[in-house]
Amino acid sequence: MTDWKAEVDKRKADLMTDLQTMLEVPSVRDDSKASDDAPLGPGPKAGLETFLGIAKRDGFRVKNIDNVVGYVELGDPDAKETLAVLAHVDEMPAGTGWDTDPFTPTIKDGKLFARGASDDKGPGMAAYYGLKIVSELGLPLKRKIRFIVGTDEESDWTGMTRYFEVEPAPTLGFSPDAEFPIINGEKGNITLKASFDGNQNADTVNTLVSFASGERDNMVPAEADAVVTSSDNEAFVAAFTAFLDKAPVTGEVTTDGDGIHLHVDGKASHGAWPENGINAGTYLGAFLAMQTFDGAAANFVQFIADDVHDDTVGAHLGVKITDDVMGALSMNIGIMNFKDNHGEVTLNFRYPKNTSAEEITAAVVKGAEMHHGTAVAGRAMEPHYVSPEDPIVKTLLNVYHDQTGLPAKEEVVGGGTYGRLMKRGVAFGAMFPGVQDTMHQPNEFIPVDDIYRASAIYAQSIAELAAQTDD
Repeated sequence: MTDWKAEVDKRKADLMTDLQTMLEVPSVRDDSKASDDAPLGPGPKAGLETFLGIAKRDGFRVKNIDNVVGYVELGDPDAKETLAVLAHVDEMPAGTGWDTDPFTPTIKDGKLFARGASDDKGPGMAAYYGLKIVSELGLPLKRKIRFIVGTDEESDWTGMTRYFEVEPAPTLGFSPDAEFPIINGEKGNITLKASFDGNQNADTVNTLVSFASGERDNMVPAEADAVVTSSDNEAFVAAFTAFLDKAPVTGEVTTDGDGIHLHVDGKASHGAWPENGINAGTYLGAFLAMQTFDGAAANFVQFIADDVHDDTVGAHLGVKITDDVMGALSMNIGIMNFKDNHGEVTLNFRYPKNTSAEEITAAVVKGAEMHHGTAVAGRAMEPHYVSPEDPIVKTLLNVYHDQTGLPAKEEVVGGGTYGRLMKRGVAFGAMFPGVQDTMHQPNEFIPVDDIYRASAIYAQSIAELAAQTDD
């Protein structure tokens, strides 16, 4: 019987070296630097090439598809069935508030700090080393294995979409991009954008020059900034200071020739769990809504204050809903911008099976229209669910329980992973119960020991699933 933990122990140093190499590559999608050779910008391309280079060094068959997605393959290329492991090498923007350089991996107090450490380079490398162990042990495989690597999971899934356009769908698989024990269901996901236009009266008391908060729809914004001109700077500054004294945010205000500069600091969080964050943008919007504006500025801030502020379940928009299997709908306000009398608010919903993208869209459109705005839907994904009786769920739960001794039960979450791209796809690790979730936040980390624990679980899981067939 294979001692999976012992096999990982033999490779600890190499695993950590390769992981640190990956973490040193800033692989944030940047469309402003996109080119024919790097459709998502140079960072994601570099992350993909670095990962595939490691796999090629280790003797695997590798393929790079258009510099947006790639895969590592083990086993008979002509095998009828494919086990897939789907990971991603892109990451969220680093943002501010770090105690260390986010692209200089740093081990402190048993934790590895870096952007991507827990989402998803750390778990991805742990799973890759699980595959490497299976390969080096020469274990028998009935299914071929493809370790598929995407490059924009944090945005539009362009890379993985491309993979499924040009390659056959895997038989089954998992994504090491969430938490243990297992996630067999993921809520639906839809992003909408509400827009507000209209000139501001030059004679009004206050004018909103600009407003900026957030970088991605799936991230609670930790900062917000606005510039305002006012007929009474002193009163406006006093009102903002009084607001900060009572709100669960911090901030500062300065004045210069351009106007009054307002800054708010909240708390970042993954957009799938917006209740864990403090949305700096909606708090700033709520303050501005208490002041006198007109035109698009008034409609923009009133929509934020009336329809979405301090509400992570869509209650104000009338879409608060809960499903017995999938739980409650969640709503994140990820991006808020205003400039040149045009305002935009980007909302991301994670919704259960007993509602729909169409119902949510109708509610947001109605809310925007109440403030003389419009709303349009963007990317949407339907809810995904794999039966607890499916062999992939049973196998992975058994492996997890065997290696940890911990309770092993399936779970449904609001987060979206590549696992949902496969009919029999699940999310499996690598965050263990009780570990602080720092994904999408400053000082992102993964406990070092958990990297090795996860790798042993992945090695056994890959070995067992690849030794099965549906025949």
